[in-house]
Amino acid sequence: MQVNASDIIWRPNEDFLTNSHVAKLMKKLGISDYREFLSWSVEDIRRFWEVVLEDMGLEWYRPYDELLDLSGGFPWAKWFIGGETNIVLNCIDRHVEGGRKDQTALVWESDGGETRAFTYAEFSAEVSRLANAMREMGLKPGDVAGVFLPMVPEAAIVMYACFKTGVAVLPVFSGFGPEGLAERLIHAEARILFTVDGAVRRGKNVPLKGTADAALERGTKVEKVVVLTRSGDAVPMQEGRDVTWDDFVAGKSTQAETERLPADAVSMIMYTSGTTGKPKGTVYTHAGLMSGPGRELKYCLDMRDGDTVFWVTDFGWVMAPYELVGSHFSGHSCLLYESVPNHPTPDRLWQIIARHGVTHLGLSPTAVRVLISAGDEWVEKHDLSSLRVLASTGEPWDPESYMWYFEKVGGGRCPIMNISGGTEIGACLLQPLPVMDLSPCTLGAPAMGTDADVFGEDARPIRGEVGHLVLKQPIPSLTNGFWKEPDRYIETYFSRWDGVWYHGDWAKVDEQGLWYLYGRSDDTIKVSGKRVGPNEIESELIKHPGVIEAAVVGTPHPVKGEGLTCFVVMHDSFELNDALREELKDQAVEYLGKSLRPDEVRFVKALPKTRSAKIVRNAIKKIYLGQPVDHMDLNSLENPAHLDAIKEAV
Repeated sequence: MQVNASDIIWRPNEDFLTNSHVAKLMKKLGISDYREFLSWSVEDIRRFWEVVLEDMGLEWYRPYDELLDLSGGFPWAKWFIGGETNIVLNCIDRHVEGGRKDQTALVWESDGGETRAFTYAEFSAEVSRLANAMREMGLKPGDVAGVFLPMVPEAAIVMYACFKTGVAVLPVFSGFGPEGLAERLIHAEARILFTVDGAVRRGKNVPLKGTADAALERGTKVEKVVVLTRSGDAVPMQEGRDVTWDDFVAGKSTQAETERLPADAVSMIMYTSGTTGKPKGTVYTHAGLMSGPGRELKYCLDMRDGDTVFWVTDFGWVMAPYELVGSHFSGHSCLLYESVPNHPTPDRLWQIIARHGVTHLGLSPTAVRVLISAGDEWVEKHDLSSLRVLASTGEPWDPESYMWYFEKVGGGRCPIMNISGGTEIGACLLQPLPVMDLSPCTLGAPAMGTDADVFGEDARPIRGEVGHLVLKQPIPSLTNGFWKEPDRYIETYFSRWDGVWYHGDWAKVDEQGLWYLYGRSDDTIKVSGKRVGPNEIESELIKHPGVIEAAVVGTPHPVKGEGLTCFVVMHDSFELNDALREELKDQAVEYLGKSLRPDEVRFVKALPKTRSAKIVRNAIKKIYLGQPVDHMDLNSLENPAHLDAIKEAV
């Protein structure tokens, strides 16, 4: 499939141009063109946020006295000074009291096909029961609660119970080992941990309680461990510390007061490891966490009454709180799925969409490539007409996979809201709007109210070439420093250019004004002085009809400094030989030129990926170089055994 990035493949229909939330907001402002609207949104960010938060309907216990205080500079921007609110006030309470109590708030499907659903009233009751139990234990605003749970309804209940009581929620990826879990619990000084006897994935039980016990032996301050029964496995329970979920909430009232909190009270701590160093604790506030996802699921994804969003993710990644808070803010429904998209058959994901009438689907590019490899027949046999908007985040696209998602899944009628932000952003730096023309792989433009730019090495804006993605003005969802590490926060994001957030992504704005990403700048490979992102080579390799997946890493070269080593998963119908290797190298040369011809092509059975379907290039490179793979890389993997495929190839 030949696709040019400059081709416009989707134009907004009359419904989006007239009835979308962003179209209505623009009409209210007397603005007819989205470019003019985006320019207006960053000319005066105070004015923008006052207008958009009023349009969103964010509710306050006490309105703020001052919207934004920049006396400490961009890095230490203070928002909504004097304001008091709570995420639960906006995402649950007002819907229960305002006529949405019988609407569906949450739908869950298990690995084995079991489903559970909660109306807003039922969800509120469960959140209140847990909040009362937490308060009875002595937890108070400012304390921290660790959450080591898979994608089960109770994970969402814990999150909102923490918000309700003013306790900061600390989600931890359920695939981490004891060291990764302990490191976060110790650094955040969590007083309570919510976990499960065992998770269920691909029909198998995954023991999480044992991992939690091993983590707690490393010197945490956890006083209480609440254990949800899920797998049914027998697990040891430490007397005085461990308690089952049912016993913890037994007899508790289904009514509980929602804590009145300062707008900048900490709502969530989420650790991001990035590519180097120990994990960084990003800090979300109550008002900040609502302003980002609430804005984006309303105006970017255009969720409307009766809509359901389903983002394939893990509760330990930021997209889980993002989809929950974003959809619940405006009173919509969120679907959580416990397992993987292709279990027990390759069409499991399409079954879920059809069964539950999903309107908004979020997938990573790598997840899409895995689903493509099963064959078109698996998606074509299902009615996906409920879908209205597709979404994606996490990594750059290749055009072929993007077009498959657009045509086969969305039927050519659903725009792909390809968004990008980061754990430390709490929202998006870049995202399309449903009133824009879209080309393959584009991220559209800077998010509304977000003063992003692309800088050259001289810190000046550039267009038509790849440069550094930056943010020039603050947004309220941005991390409020790093948890207990203010100097590290400044060093990470503000040391390159004073007063400018350096995000660490390669980006480009083309001649049509559309934005694209090219991966992390620290992933950049430098061959004979020429910089190239691994995604650029991978995109070309995937164009070959036999390639299912590809990962490219830079490896030492005696002449060029770095060479390109490619790891490729092929369809079974192709014979793996040297001729095919040369064919794949030629495929890359067509785009990159001879100077960037790959040095090696290694055939592998599988590529190591995280549960959010990102390929772990860092681990691949370390194996190639004979270096030990650190625990951070191992703990994040969906299937650590896939590292063996790399070892075999090496």
